[in-house]
Amino acid sequence: MSQLIDTRVIEEAISQFRDEGYAIVRNFLPADEIERLQEKTAELQAIALEHPVTYRHGNLVYEILPEEHFGKRYAIQAYWFAWADAYFDAFRSHPRYLQLLEPLLGNNIKQVTQQIHWKPPGARLTGYRFHQDLRFRESRSSYEDVVRDTVTMGLAIDRATPENGCLKVVPRSHTMGYLGLSDNGDGQIMKGLTRDDELVQVGIDPAQVIDVVLEPGDLVVWGLMTVHGSLPNDSQKERAFAISSYVRGETSQRGEWTFKDGIPQALGETPQLCKYEKLFDNLEPHYDATKWFL
Repeated sequence: MSQLIDTRVIEEAISQFRDEGYAIVRNFLPADEIERLQEKTAELQAIALEHPVTYRHGNLVYEILPEEHFGKRYAIQAYWFAWADAYFDAFRSHPRYLQLLEPLLGNNIKQVTQQIHWKPPGARLTGYRFHQDLRFRESRSSYEDVVRDTVTMGLAIDRATPENGCLKVVPRSHTMGYLGLSDNGDGQIMKGLTRDDELVQVGIDPAQVIDVVLEPGDLVVWGLMTVHGSLPNDSQKERAFAISSYVRGETSQRGEWTFKDGIPQALGETPQLCKYEKLFDNLEPHYDATKWFL
């Protein structure tokens, strides 16, 4: 079992998260564990690339950019891959996650997001316009207070730098209310980039934006109101990034149980509503050829 993080590191991270809307925990995952995570992530990517277009099975999704439009098949995201691999099911309740979550959410915790973002060189559409994650919580009535009771964590699987499209955040933007960034047009956050004047219009100085540079195993924490985004990968190096979003179990009707009284929970027999509102329309394996990228 992995040793726990020093309590001072946890306290400092929670203080920064509350003050600035984000926090970084260096060496969150030990070297031997990040090596295993990298191996399993590469396996997952290879499985995803077996599919010609985006594949869905319940909450499990492999999002694919097809050869037809990109000259080569790219896997850019996976969701809820814990349903396909016991390693990832166990990893989502890693004891170090609980260390950070318990002071903020208690020890009864559900997970509403499990994602890996890949930024493969050459894929073009690997940037994310600046936004606040509250826009993705459509069923607000499913939570007592979704902003207060949600914490999101991003774990660097590969090194994250400005060159390969690392996360960018705006410190203290969580205090500004909901700004509606990237809600215009079709609201697609992976098409186009946020212009500086769009930030200025909502009261953000572009000079405030910081690059979250991470080494493999480093973790960044943010909330639903924190403004963040990223640029495409312009380097020749892959960048994989694992995102887990958790909610207080007692106040949420959504999510898969992850901890009950601090005890890790495996997935049940059937998927639960998390973010995907159409989950129960079709629980069978199927392809989704929607061309959102055009």
